[in-house]
Amino acid sequence: MRAIIIPGNGNTDITENWFQNVKDGLQKLGLDVIAENMPDPDLARKEYWLPFIKEKLSTEDAILIGHSSGAVAILRYLEENKCKLAILVSVCYTDLGDEHEKKSGYFDNPWEWEKIKNNAEKIVLFASRNDPYIPISEAVFIKDKLEPEYHEYANEGHFGADVNKTEFPEIITVVEKFIERQKIKL
Repeated sequence: MRAIIIPGNGNTDITENWFQNVKDGLQKLGLDVIAENMPDPDLARKEYWLPFIKEKLSTEDAILIGHSSGAVAILRYLEENKCKLAILVSVCYTDLGDEHEKKSGYFDNPWEWEKIKNNAEKIVLFASRNDPYIPISEAVFIKDKLEPEYHEYANEGHFGADVNKTEFPEIITVVEKFIERQKIKL
């Protein structure tokens, strides 16, 4: 099984935040983990990111982990592609009235919630009530549409540099439990 970690926009480097910690943890579980800086990292435009993700994964037997714009990219990816597990951290479904976000192209078309829901065997969402960029109402709306495993925190901010988040053991635990359930099914 292959996993990919997709950071957010604004030139977020894959070596920052909790990304390396999660990559290391997933590799210890025996996963092939792709954790690379994305093309067009500032704007995170859909026209560059979705083909990059598809090329890197090249399989439906995949785990997608996205933070912020990376999580939004996963939502759009799942409208046309399948995966085993999608983990969304600080995700939104609107451009939040931000010109920078509008330029990404993710918010130009209506969301295909049923396709997203049906193309992932499991979806897990992490949100925080004190996220300075994404109101909790965004995560609650997505939760209602996708019915994911939902984790809401009081004070994790944007799960990044704003709260100096360098580890995310909950993601590793979610993946570990998912892999164990996959083995039981076999």
